[in-house]
Amino acid sequence: MRRNPLLLPLLIFLTSVPCIAQENEKRPNILFLFSDDQSFETVGALGNDQIQTPSLDQLAARGTTFTHCFNMGSWSGAVCVASRTMLNSGRYVWSANAIYDKSEQERRAGRWWSEHLKSAGYKTYMTGKWHCRADAHQAFDDARHVRGGMPTQTPAGYGRPLADGSDAWSPSDPKFGGFWEGGKHWSEVVGDDAIDFIDDAAGKSQPFFMYVAFNAPHDPRQSPQEYVDRYPADQIMIPKNFLPLYPYKDEIGAGPSLRDEALGIFPRTEHCVQVHRQEYYSIITHMDAQIGRILEHLKAAGIDDNTWIFFTADHGLACGHHGLMGKQNMYDHSVRVPFTVVAPGVEAGRRISAPIYLQDVMPTTLQLAGVPKPEHVDFQSVLPLLAGQGKPRQAIYGAYLGLQRSLRTERYKLILYPKAKVARLYDLQQDPDEIHDLAAQPSARPIMRRLFAEFQRQQAELGDSLDLSETFANLK
Repeated sequence: MRRNPLLLPLLIFLTSVPCIAQENEKRPNILFLFSDDQSFETVGALGNDQIQTPSLDQLAARGTTFTHCFNMGSWSGAVCVASRTMLNSGRYVWSANAIYDKSEQERRAGRWWSEHLKSAGYKTYMTGKWHCRADAHQAFDDARHVRGGMPTQTPAGYGRPLADGSDAWSPSDPKFGGFWEGGKHWSEVVGDDAIDFIDDAAGKSQPFFMYVAFNAPHDPRQSPQEYVDRYPADQIMIPKNFLPLYPYKDEIGAGPSLRDEALGIFPRTEHCVQVHRQEYYSIITHMDAQIGRILEHLKAAGIDDNTWIFFTADHGLACGHHGLMGKQNMYDHSVRVPFTVVAPGVEAGRRISAPIYLQDVMPTTLQLAGVPKPEHVDFQSVLPLLAGQGKPRQAIYGAYLGLQRSLRTERYKLILYPKAKVARLYDLQQDPDEIHDLAAQPSARPIMRRLFAEFQRQQAELGDSLDLSETFANLK
């Protein structure tokens, strides 16, 4: 791993000076930009020439992107609940599940992301999607337009478009509510709030932490018609791994009864996928415009040169891959997200392939603030990786309810379906779209056994109590 000589002095400083001894001007501001349901493949600069994301492209050009960033999983069909509880508590998935109902107690006890930064002298701001069981208005000094899990969906928004191409729903018509409730698109409200926060923080010596959380591009995927018009549905490329139906959809909890999956028709059609991806791209581009407004205002306020900017999402989304629509699966399109860091000393235009979890942003900011890593925080700061130091993770664990498990290494991904009693294996170097299941090949058995042994080791480390030893005894 190459070393970054620009970041190394900062890393040494941060690891050697306790926060109480640091003066305000020595601690950077922190701007956390957070999207919802945004897959790693939806940033133009990172390889998708179908989507327009000039502001996110600018961030990628100005900073360093971790190309293999993941969400660890979920104990809930609402994957964002688990992701955001992990993010704000700093705990791995099953430890976060254990304290989920006690999140407000955790916050009051100071074991919460914003509370740690408050204790370090930061002024804290929040707007947008929260979806945690802690009180956002208490967790932040200034919290505005605190939203729930998603804008209101309407019956017309499900099972569409029909097989004959007809569609009673429109992403740009305010009559369907959703992101249009209140009269202004929610992404624009988040942009307005963030600009107000910047104005409030500018000129003050106190460092700030801004938690700017868009509900976009979660469904209902709505945006102004001018954005929808940028993406004619018949020109949207169909994913290479398109399927009309996923063969194990019911056994893995991704059948018609799952709300996310019910957004499209069964079986999926290419036109259905094109329409949903059209709306997915449109709302991302509209959100990107709001991010551009925020970045421009940060620069105009003269505080961007002492601000660390982090951009990521809570998880990805299938949106037509593998016959799936939601995020409740172990494929990369649903567990892998963008993650970009822009800051003084962070190398511009760099890509780091070392695997991380998106929740690693929490301890990263604590390290920047000079807060010693709390004992309960499981995730790891990415500052050593940015500086060319530290030991990268060798494998990424994934889980969804008691229905799915996975282990991902640099080359392979093993997916386990306990209810279906099925194991799937993909060679990610040869097959990045995860199309060709190698599990039935005799030559794959030694690979699967090695992966299963590592998976069981991680199970024990993470407190995953699901016993798969009998179901997959042939992999032991």
